[in-house]
Amino acid sequence: MADARQALEADEPSFYLTHSVFSDPGDLSRLDGIPSAPGELARLVRDLLVHREEGPLFGFTLPEHRKNEAETRYVSAILRIITEMDERPLTVARAPGKRFAGTCRDFALVLCSLLRSTGTPARIRCGFATYFVPGRNEDHWVAEYWDRDKGWTLVDAQLPTPRVMDTFKISFDPVDVPRDRFLVAGDAWRACRHEGADPATFGVSFLNLSGLDFVQGNVVRDLAALNKVEVLPWDGWNLSERVHLDETDARLLDAVAEAESRGGPFSRLRHLFLANPGLRTPRTITSYTTYSGVRTVDIGV
Repeated sequence: MADARQALEADEPSFYLTHSVFSDPGDLSRLDGIPSAPGELARLVRDLLVHREEGPLFGFTLPEHRKNEAETRYVSAILRIITEMDERPLTVARAPGKRFAGTCRDFALVLCSLLRSTGTPARIRCGFATYFVPGRNEDHWVAEYWDRDKGWTLVDAQLPTPRVMDTFKISFDPVDVPRDRFLVAGDAWRACRHEGADPATFGVSFLNLSGLDFVQGNVVRDLAALNKVEVLPWDGWNLSERVHLDETDARLLDAVAEAESRGGPFSRLRHLFLANPGLRTPRTITSYTTYSGVRTVDIGV
């Protein structure tokens, strides 16, 4: 379980306040008038984005030509798409059909971008939510921001609307998600490897994807996100998609999982990522897209 109150290292706040190539919002005039409180920003993001699979929940059908919108990697492009559909300020809620159609990663990344832009250290986390499908640990991404009193705090920007809260019977505060309701990937890896959890319950149930190899991929993607390489959920490289692990690989992933579970120390997260080619994100990765097949992508880092 993450040690959310762990003290920040000296260079940690500035690192998580600075944008990555993915979180950079681009045209700053788009951010005029936005709030700075995490809860208000989470609700703003909820009113600008819709998950591409939740159209029926909001009473609309996503057109076929928009299904690849979730392949958009960069917040600057996401905000451009939003303002091209509706030129009003971002503080104005959009109808579901006029929202950016993404995935949970996009909710997390856009919120992370707005938090960084308004002075709150933030990062996104890859892991598994227990609150969507009973008995399942569903692949999911959330944001995490630094609170002076509580430490690193999980926030799920996909939740704060009555329709979602009621549908999934959410009883907790979406701006302070309990760590036993969202398991960062390291917690999931340790639970499966050392605590008897069933790997078959971890994955994407509606796509019939699950297993320890799925958890393994999320461990690598979460470490990348903690190092501000905020990839798409279906991106893969090296150790994230290695099928047969030797003992050296397994021990390395154990070490990564422990650091992810603790949320640091920051220097440890940086070292694990930068010193291990199997973990570090290469410039060119493989993207196993849902609607466009397998592609090789230059992610520009």
